[in-house]
Amino acid sequence: MDSGGLELALVFLLAAVLAVPLFKRFGLGAILAYLATGVLLGPHELALVRDPEKVLAASEIGVVMLLFVIGLELSLPRLKVMRKPIFLVGGLQVLLCGAALGGLSLLGGLGWKAALVVGLGLALSSTAVGLQLLAERKELATEHGRLAFAVLLFQDLAAIPLLAAIPLLGKAKTVGLEGSEVLRAVLLIAALVVGGRYLLRHLFRAIARTDLPEVFTGAALLVVLGSAWLMQLAGLSAGLGAFLAGVLLAESEYRHELEAQIKPFEGLLLGLFFMAVGMGIDVQRITAEPLLIAGGVAVLLAVKGGLLFALGLRPGRLDARGACLLAGVLALGGEFAFVVFGEAARAKLVDGATQDRLTAIVGLSMALTPLLLMLASKLLPDRPADAAREFDTIPEDRHPQVLVAGFGRFGQIVARLLRAQGVPFIAIDPDIEQVNLSRQIGTDQIYYGDPTRLALLRSAGAARVKVFVVAINGVEASLRMVRLVRKHYPQARVFARARDRRHAWQLVDLGAEALRETFCSSLEVGREVLVALGMDRAQAEDRARRFREWDESLLEQQRLLQDDEDALLQAARDARRELDVLFEADASEAAAARPAAD
Repeated sequence: MDSGGLELALVFLLAAVLAVPLFKRFGLGAILAYLATGVLLGPHELALVRDPEKVLAASEIGVVMLLFVIGLELSLPRLKVMRKPIFLVGGLQVLLCGAALGGLSLLGGLGWKAALVVGLGLALSSTAVGLQLLAERKELATEHGRLAFAVLLFQDLAAIPLLAAIPLLGKAKTVGLEGSEVLRAVLLIAALVVGGRYLLRHLFRAIARTDLPEVFTGAALLVVLGSAWLMQLAGLSAGLGAFLAGVLLAESEYRHELEAQIKPFEGLLLGLFFMAVGMGIDVQRITAEPLLIAGGVAVLLAVKGGLLFALGLRPGRLDARGACLLAGVLALGGEFAFVVFGEAARAKLVDGATQDRLTAIVGLSMALTPLLLMLASKLLPDRPADAAREFDTIPEDRHPQVLVAGFGRFGQIVARLLRAQGVPFIAIDPDIEQVNLSRQIGTDQIYYGDPTRLALLRSAGAARVKVFVVAINGVEASLRMVRLVRKHYPQARVFARARDRRHAWQLVDLGAEALRETFCSSLEVGREVLVALGMDRAQAEDRARRFREWDESLLEQQRLLQDDEDALLQAARDARRELDVLFEADASEAAAARPAAD
């Protein structure tokens, strides 16, 4: 089959749809599923794709998008809070593991440049596999889970200069690195940083005003691919440009909307990239060297696991059990290693056979990690303290506990009260003018986007939000978001602004706590009118309280009749008579007191 056309796209999609659920069912992960699918479809097995290089070239966009999303997650405040575990433990892990594995590669016959790249490539662990394992085991909030996340964060940072340096190392090996090339690279990086800092926000502000989602998607893809192309002009990795663009937008109001727009493309293209990597693996050559591959996997897991265990004890300050679990999660190779080895092969630092061996070693280590971690868990029984160590208060990194959807008059008052009490929150509004105005007056917690989209909520960290405040305009949009939240985040409480009684009934039916937008303020005005007419304030407050209790009870009674218009009208007439009876004595008392007051 030609490596192009509709037939090839169908084969890729069918293989992914069948392979990923099967592999995940056995706890092996999506990445290994894509790799195995690529091996099966590639020229060395079924030969459905005879020229994987074309597929690899197209699918590298997935890696570019992954680096862009990583950049979006690395805002400066987040790095500042986590700086010690990220840069101390993470930095030591990359340096020590890279030096140890690079030294073994050097003893194995590689040149120093190739050994350096191979050692650092093997030092990187799989972010996707590691975080998924921690999430499945509910260990993200434990001490070793937080430290593992910090180490993975530094590894993502370390991968960027490594990818950028590989083409330069390759040139230095062959033709010599010229000063003009270095100057050109520096100037283009500076142009991207300066231009991106002052132009990107203006670009997205103009695009957001069009209120056309497809145009915003196109602009997001343009920024990612354009920054990648700019770095290619400098002879550097395309991913470096995308990463820098992501960092520049990490603290902007468009961060979550950009991530939600890019994520679907990233997932599909990254899966295609791993398939293409699998297509390049010569299985026959690997089966001819089983002892070499098995020995490589054992050395990788032993070296990284031992060093991670030591770093977990000190300076990570974990106990022996936590350090052991940290080593179990991070001793594997990572998806960035495939990118690193591919770049190294293109730069002629390693040959094809070495690349195949290294790719096989990393892939097998990723397949073995879930099994090894299960074994470690059985040998190391859970402690009661670990099971309870979840985020039951505001976490150290100030992760938002409340998500306010809609930042008009209603949402702003809620947000101001939360801010006054020091409660971290995040606000999302689809009106770019409202977002810009709020940011100008100092509300940095507000972001642009449509909060009724699940992808945006996930990007904003909704899984860890305890309370949703639905304050968006439009009855249908409000109901749509409440349905979305109740379905995907059932553990959270939902407070929703209701336009009228019928809207409140619908919200309550969906499981939200409805707050009528004018009821409380109107009740307060009514109370003040009674005081102005001469009623004692305590008495006026009591009347307002009783009216509120009666009206809320009536609201629930009418909700049960909302589908029967005739019964609803009769209930309203009965309620009016009931109200007259309820406050009849109060009215007589007020009438008797009025002449005396006069």
